[in-house]
Amino acid sequence: MFDDQTEFHERFDWGEDGIRRLVPGSDVVVVVDVLSFSTAVDVAVARGATVYPYRWRDARAAAFAARISGVLASHRTADGQSIPYSLAPSSLLSIPAGTHLVLPSPNGATLTLLAAELGATVLTGCLRNASAVAAGCRAHGGTVLVVAAGERWRQAVDQPGSLRPAVEDLVGAGAILSALVPSRPSPEVIAAIGAFHAATADLGRFIATCASGRELRERGLSQDLALAAQLDVSRTVPHFINEAFEARSS
Repeated sequence: MFDDQTEFHERFDWGEDGIRRLVPGSDVVVVVDVLSFSTAVDVAVARGATVYPYRWRDARAAAFAARISGVLASHRTADGQSIPYSLAPSSLLSIPAGTHLVLPSPNGATLTLLAAELGATVLTGCLRNASAVAAGCRAHGGTVLVVAAGERWRQAVDQPGSLRPAVEDLVGAGAILSALVPSRPSPEVIAAIGAFHAATADLGRFIATCASGRELRERGLSQDLALAAQLDVSRTVPHFINEAFEARSS
């Protein structure tokens, strides 16, 4: 088919449809959700935590956390003392090693679980660990698919939103693909790399002023934006193994 990018060694696409269409022909899949799933996972696993992605934060997530003797992350805006961890990367800066964290996310976690269900080797990457994840892809070998999670357009409560391409995920994917030094990239990969290079002059301002960044700033989460905009400060490669992301170093 014209849209599966099978003639290329490095591939790029968006969201669940991209996962379903391109995973069957790819060896390694990298899920990119810069604000904030991928950044939160990087921060947590770098400190020795194990992160269990979950699609939704509901009774099923609570039951799953109880089954694995884990901690269920709270809503990002919650400030309760009993559940200090959330999708906000800043909430995970002091997470103890050995913590089993169940991290619900309708975007990054959903894509991770879907890619794993389809049989792929799954990593998650962001700006913080872009070069490390690229090195992890090279070490694994084979074809690489990088998927930008994007966001959802707001709809009525009872209607799921359609995909909103999120430029921070495009740039994060481009950072990983650029560090990968692709040998046979698809045009989609070349475009993502170009977006990354265009943003590198001032990544902090780019992340803070894009649509998703403005939303987080209005919610008082500027520290999370600063953490997400850091480039190559982490050598951690989060691998999805046995239901969870675990840290490996490149």
